[in-house]
Amino acid sequence: MSSESRRDFVQTVTAAGSALSLGLPRRLLAWNDPPRQGKPLNILILGGTGFTGPHQVRYAVARGHKVTVFNRGKRQADLPKGVKHLVGDRNGQLDALKGSATWDVIIDNPTTFPRWVRTAGEILKGRAEQYVFISTLSVYDKWDTANMDEHARLATMPDPANEEMKNYGAMKVLSEQEAEKWYPGKVTVIRPGLIVGPGDETDRFTYWPVRIARGGEVLAPGAPTDAAQIIDARDLAEWTIRMCEARQYGIYNATGPRSPLNVSEMLAGIRGAMPGSLDIRFTWTDAKFLEEQKVRPWADLPVWIPPAGDFLYWGKANIAKAVAAGLTFRSLAVTATETLEWHKARPADQQAKMKSGLAADREAEILKAWHARQGT
Repeated sequence: MSSESRRDFVQTVTAAGSALSLGLPRRLLAWNDPPRQGKPLNILILGGTGFTGPHQVRYAVARGHKVTVFNRGKRQADLPKGVKHLVGDRNGQLDALKGSATWDVIIDNPTTFPRWVRTAGEILKGRAEQYVFISTLSVYDKWDTANMDEHARLATMPDPANEEMKNYGAMKVLSEQEAEKWYPGKVTVIRPGLIVGPGDETDRFTYWPVRIARGGEVLAPGAPTDAAQIIDARDLAEWTIRMCEARQYGIYNATGPRSPLNVSEMLAGIRGAMPGSLDIRFTWTDAKFLEEQKVRPWADLPVWIPPAGDFLYWGKANIAKAVAAGLTFRSLAVTATETLEWHKARPADQQAKMKSGLAADREAEILKAWHARQGT
């Protein structure tokens, strides 16, 4: 065994031992998980207790890194032992970040408003070698061009001070620019698509495993060939940490899966992860009919957006750069089954009233109208 191979082996075993002692998920112990590159890092995560943040923290700790989180301190108990907590708020309560402490990497998770990057940059400038900004695919102006990569036209806004959420994508653009201003040449911008998996309280993907597991006739949106792209929060988080280890800078579209996916394949993949005895039938309804029924894409029937106009190529972002940089993907079946397991452990009121998707009676009403129109 070469000295390099021996070092990688020791790092993998050490990470596995750390994960066992912390009671971390089995996924972290997989032997095919890429070994850590370089020395352990000292990482500051702005956020760390939301959706992707805890996955970043657990994975980083399992790989031997030292982690500090800065947030409002409302959900710290779920993080591993040894994580340092700084309590504050991006809305002006930043005293906990002041001082002379330095980090190898700063990961900025929850930022929407450019002023949040600016105020953090004023305090943290020069105190890290890498600034990772988690952005969004919503930064792109229109999805009217095939195979859109990181050079596609970005969204703009007439008034940069307007913080209405209708300007979400454009505000993320300005936030990316602020990051580069404070850390020139040291910024990694990651632009995820729809982030899914256990812990996603928006229910935008969760609706589908829950609905399909209920069985019966399932209202399916649009054409079966309409595109879909999703990324498991754990895949995104783990790759983010590996990007820090490798000191990878630049801009990356980060969604999945590796190969193109359409809505039919997504629903069939989720169906395939369910018990074989379930009676499940998909009824495909076209976009025009759904519009007439006032069914909202992305909200009432999540993940799906009709491919037309400014969204003609939605769900077809070019992710070659991220894949070349080591982005990996869990199977759809794993994401679906583990999301369903997580949902079943939620409080009863959250299970009963999901934030996305159609209520059962509303779905039945729309299906009835569809069959009446089709004469079936």
